[in-house]
Amino acid sequence: MVQIMTYLIENEMAALIIPSHFIAQMHPHFREVMQVLAIQAADEARHIDIFTRRALLNRDRLGVSAVAGQVSLKTLIDEPNFAIASFLLSVLGEGSFLSLLWFINKYAPDPITEAVARLAAQDEARHVAFGLAHLRQHAKRDPGVRAQLAAAVRRRHDVLRHTAGLNAEVFDAMLLLAAGSWNTDALRQGHQRVMDLTRDMDQGRKSRLLRLGFSVAEAAELSSLHTRNFM
Repeated sequence: MVQIMTYLIENEMAALIIPSHFIAQMHPHFREVMQVLAIQAADEARHIDIFTRRALLNRDRLGVSAVAGQVSLKTLIDEPNFAIASFLLSVLGEGSFLSLLWFINKYAPDPITEAVARLAAQDEARHVAFGLAHLRQHAKRDPGVRAQLAAAVRRRHDVLRHTAGLNAEVFDAMLLLAAGSWNTDALRQGHQRVMDLTRDMDQGRKSRLLRLGFSVAEAAELSSLHTRNFM
């Protein structure tokens, strides 16, 4: 749980920085949008706090952080275009994290962790819904935006193609969480459950891409190019 929470904290940090960055660039006339982004940032700050408390419940330090994960998140933070950043973060990244949080909720070792994952997933669902609504409206007014979004996914994939993807420590922690024990058969089942999770993430990404107007083939391609670090 310490390693999984460390991973969540690291990703939530990026999800906090990105909306905060764009709020500072907005004209105050667009107060409703500013308020939505401020609430999103507040959600992420709350997640960071509670995930840190859970990680440090039984020890005094967090788990490990991999360079590949940091590089992946930096590509999100460095994105200057709001629509593209919202697409990469909310629709693809946080959309995948919805599956991960419900996975943690399902296999949580205690009721507190189960509740933490469930409540965080409810917050993230709002972020994903806002990102989808914004981009659907954007694409309705400018159909060419879909090509820009697709190009951003391919560009990010090219930047990250030489990285290791998901931290092995995180993968092993997820496997053990899903297994529930060190028993060989349980570990085998835990591995299968993690594989099922990645397929569920893929299905979710494709579903959201279809809702944005991408074709079935485009949705399958773009989902397959999404970072192996999930976010």
